Amino acid sequence: MTAIAPAGFRTHEVFNQAPPRIGVNEYTSNVALVEGVSRHDADWATEALIDVGDLVGAESFQHDAELANTVTPVFHSHDRYGNRIDEVEFHPAYHRVIGAAVAHGAHTAAWARPRPGANVARAATFMLFAQVEAGHACPISMTHSVVPALEFSPEVAELWLPRLYGRGYDGRLRAPGDKSGVLFGMAMTEKQGGSDVRVNTTRAVANSDGTWSLTGHKWFCSAPMSDGFLILAQAQDPATAGDSAALSCFLVPRVLEDGTRNVFRIQRLKDKLGNKSNASSEIELDGTVGHLVGEPGRGVRTIIEMVSRTRLDCVYGSTAGMRQSVAEALWHVRHRSAFGATLIDQPAMTAVAADLALESEAATVTALRLARAHDADADESEKAFRRLATAVSKYWICKRGPHHAYEALECLGGNGYTESFPLARRYREQPVMAVWEGSGNVIALDVLRAMTREPESAHAFDAELATARGASALFDRHHDRMRRALTELSALPPERAQLRARAVASSMALGLQASLLLRYSPTAVAEAFLAARLGEDRDLQYGSLPAGTDFAAILARH
Repeated sequence: MTAIAPAGFRTHEVFNQAPPRIGVNEYTSNVALVEGVSRHDADWATEALIDVGDLVGAESFQHDAELANTVTPVFHSHDRYGNRIDEVEFHPAYHRVIGAAVAHGAHTAAWARPRPGANVARAATFMLFAQVEAGHACPISMTHSVVPALEFSPEVAELWLPRLYGRGYDGRLRAPGDKSGVLFGMAMTEKQGGSDVRVNTTRAVANSDGTWSLTGHKWFCSAPMSDGFLILAQAQDPATAGDSAALSCFLVPRVLEDGTRNVFRIQRLKDKLGNKSNASSEIELDGTVGHLVGEPGRGVRTIIEMVSRTRLDCVYGSTAGMRQSVAEALWHVRHRSAFGATLIDQPAMTAVAADLALESEAATVTALRLARAHDADADESEKAFRRLATAVSKYWICKRGPHHAYEALECLGGNGYTESFPLARRYREQPVMAVWEGSGNVIALDVLRAMTREPESAHAFDAELATARGASALFDRHHDRMRRALTELSALPPERAQLRARAVASSMALGLQASLLLRYSPTAVAEAFLAARLGEDRDLQYGSLPAGTDFAAILARH
């Protein structure tokens, strides 16, 4: 096909541009997602997921996603009369987006109605919303992830969990008991510590009524208009004497039960690289009321339950971004022609597009497998598997996200580099998934920690991969190399083991993805992925698929 000006052509008449990508059902058009939902016992959610797919694919939702990121949140420290209010004002489009996600259970549906496939359905819902607008996914994720942490304190859970399970959304600062649903955030890091929360300086002092007063600061507090937050602070154990303090976890409500606003001073909003729709802030606490969650001095142990779930959502978020990148890139190259042919029919572009599709499918298959392992019916083996597999997948998939987004953006050429098209926003967004809840080194070291302290997780992970043995000699050789690397790693002193942590995490992640594709995806997809990622001539640059790849079979799934 050659792009030739039509007869009677006038200056600035538009032709050879892709039509708007609107009215596409983002669920039914994602074959790997549909297959995974069915495979992992969530068929019962199909009708609801189709509805979500229609919603997020609609022109109105896409426009809301754009507005939420271009008409950005505004911080108001005081009202017109001089009263301190610490409010963030959002464009109504943001409220519509997040309200829709809550209404469809993207936050806590899996907790509210636990059953086989519940986390799979929730993951699919979350990814569909995050595919089109990423910023709102932060409070949605934190609200989902806070549940197991709150369960450390039954009295807290009894009061707050019914509120979390609600499907209503109200963005105003009101008493939590007066709202039809609540959202949560968390604030762990401080200026001086970052990931090393042990050096936090925020202090908590016990009050006579059983509450605590917190004083200090937090360097990153996302979604500061949420209804409650988990916050780490140094607290003295009431059962001990002296001035010693231990890091503990607290629930800090924005508004107290009687409607009084808690002391929650927003210092400023962060000027972020990525999404602009979700406000991230620095905050100050000054005698702020908090409720102890978990045991005193066990703050990290308590909040890590939330962290592990948000790390899983980072996998979902990166996967959603990959899906958006592939969908937008393929839409363009299937409608655009150059040099005498449609772009998708030109071999170099065909190879790049297929390679991007492979990465997206591998991430999708992995995300849904992890989701199923997090369901309430998971046995001890599944729990051991997910402990290591979540960290491994978070490391690899989130780290691949930015490169994947860039390559997809390049498929659109100059259009992709403009803010008028969604891939510019996606390219800026993908790095946060690799940074949030532990950057590359933190996660790679967590992989080492899991294998050392919880060896059953390594056994379960290996057993998962072993189920694919015999299907591909290439995979079997990779699995053998991975096993040798893990054995060698276990014999190294900690300092030397750290130097190999990233390489080992990458190898494990690729092994997991390959094993899942061998078991669940068409042969053409699995063979191409293995050749490109595990072969002796592998090249992790996109577009390096070997001769003989069945490009049509790969692209037909996208």
